[in-house]
Amino acid sequence: MADTAKVTRQQQPGRPATDPGPDPGPVVGPGPDSADRPRPSDRRSAVRSLLRLWPFVRPVRARLFAAAFVAVLASCIGLVIPLVLKWLVDGPIADRDPGGAWLGGGYLLLLGLAEAGLFGLRRWLVARPLAHVEATMRDSLYRHVQRLPVAFHDRWASGQLLSRGTTDLQLLRLFLAFPLTFLIVNATTILVGCVILMVQQWSLGLVLLAPIVPLIVLCSVFEAKYAVAARRAQDQVGDVTTVVEESVLGIRIVKGFGRHRSQARAFRELTARLRATELRKARLLAALWACIMALPELALGAALVLGTVQVADGDLSAGTLVAFLSTALALMWPVESIGFLLAMSNDAAAATDRYFEVLDEPVADRDDARKAAEQTPVTGSGATRSGTTAPGTTGLAFHGVTFRYPDAPADTPPVLRGIDLHIRPGETMALVGATGSGKTTLTALVPRLHDATGGRITLDGTDITALPRAELRARVAVAFEEPTLFSATVAENVLMGGEGAGPDDLRRALRVAQADGFVDALPDGPDTEVGEQGLSLSGGQRQRLALARAVVGRPRFLVLDDPLSALDVHTEALVEAALRQVLATTTALVVAHRPSTVLLADRVALLSGGRIAAVGSHHQLLRENAEYAALMSGTADGAGTARHEGESVR
Repeated sequence: MADTAKVTRQQQPGRPATDPGPDPGPVVGPGPDSADRPRPSDRRSAVRSLLRLWPFVRPVRARLFAAAFVAVLASCIGLVIPLVLKWLVDGPIADRDPGGAWLGGGYLLLLGLAEAGLFGLRRWLVARPLAHVEATMRDSLYRHVQRLPVAFHDRWASGQLLSRGTTDLQLLRLFLAFPLTFLIVNATTILVGCVILMVQQWSLGLVLLAPIVPLIVLCSVFEAKYAVAARRAQDQVGDVTTVVEESVLGIRIVKGFGRHRSQARAFRELTARLRATELRKARLLAALWACIMALPELALGAALVLGTVQVADGDLSAGTLVAFLSTALALMWPVESIGFLLAMSNDAAAATDRYFEVLDEPVADRDDARKAAEQTPVTGSGATRSGTTAPGTTGLAFHGVTFRYPDAPADTPPVLRGIDLHIRPGETMALVGATGSGKTTLTALVPRLHDATGGRITLDGTDITALPRAELRARVAVAFEEPTLFSATVAENVLMGGEGAGPDDLRRALRVAQADGFVDALPDGPDTEVGEQGLSLSGGQRQRLALARAVVGRPRFLVLDDPLSALDVHTEALVEAALRQVLATTTALVVAHRPSTVLLADRVALLSGGRIAAVGSHHQLLRENAEYAALMSGTADGAGTARHEGESVR
């Protein structure tokens, strides 16, 4: 088992935890209270959140502004129709002029066609640019996630990241396409319509404007409550996504242990909480919509009664009343749409907050250039500060390296303490230790999957923090104990380990890993798709492909984490024979659990209690170190041997 396999995760601000709770079965997924905790983002202004989208919208702003202008123009044309009705009623209809009536009907038809055409043009203007905005945001999120440190991925559930890159971005595109435009359009329509109403008959206009203050108060209260529910719902969608993904990827475990019922129960609980949150959103929206529809309707009814009385008294013409009521009816939709436009805007604001929670995370290499610029040699002693070249120090060297996981409690000792180890150029060093002693953690520091919290690591005398990560990872190749393959061909998976590697390098790497035989037997040879995580292959086949990926680029430094653990004895012997040729030309650090793997090394380092306890040859340590002898004989008590209080089941 890898030393860094975590059992617990720390709560990340703005995201649900992933504690399975008290369920008696080994249920994988978010805990029951994951989306119920208050968050700072719940109280953030929706406008401030949505303004953060401007850098992505700016490249297409011309078409969006044009679409908004076209929509406003179409809406204003709709307000002209009541004025034509007034002329039609007071003129041709009152004068019994058929020709004028037909002319008025023609005007109304043309205005209706113009309004419909402009709204269609608005839709065409926003379709392509908004698809571009969504694609750009998704690409930015993916590239940023790829650059984030491993510690970030240790804390965040994959379902939360997936929901941010899919559901949340769809909400944002919908907001930019519809609510954003129509909040502007409807506000303009209401403003222009109110001016027309006041000009036509100010007394009736005041009656219709009476509900404005109550509506503003209602909208303010609704927005505050709906924003919290919207954020909770989107976090719960991420929880559901996490459970679905983990259940699918771990389907063999679920079926093998008969845990489908406990997984289904966990899924039902999550979906029930999501359903409850969505119902709360629906209740809030229904209450607001009922008030938004009722108050204007009451005002319209009062205006109709008052207007009828004025017409009967001769203070108002019938045409003016028809035009007034038609204008008021034209304003009903903009007013009634406020509810769901606010709801969609708050959904988009919550999606924006969730999106930028990830994008605001600092990437691993953001400070590399600054650190390199600050690193200067200390004169007079030949000593160096972090990042400079240490004269006479070649190969791979650890100098007083200390490491503590970012989410570890402050009062616990570090995982690694004062590691001093030198692997000479061309030498292979085996790293041996009990389970939980920190072997995988130590190897992860070399390619900077994690950064040491103290001390330094050098390659040929250069501190690894002074090297750009791309250059560092071109020099250092790694093969992990748990091989990971991608949904690609065998060749693509292997060649991922060496930029610029060709077919000859591929064949050589497959031969070294003793994978050429089974690869050639696949239906399409190296061009065969291996499926998600390579699950169409056996564990040993996946591990051999991972080893081939590590050696295909002919790296100067090689880090192997128990690379032969899944192989049978015969295949292991063949791989070891071929691997010796590779190790002869590279500097290697190999995590080993079996004597056969240890024998590949020139020297052995024993890691115990977070420190290097002994270094020597295999036979020397067998004679002189009881702990090493117990580990090699398989009689060591892992719990007692790995006396490391600071490492919490990694």
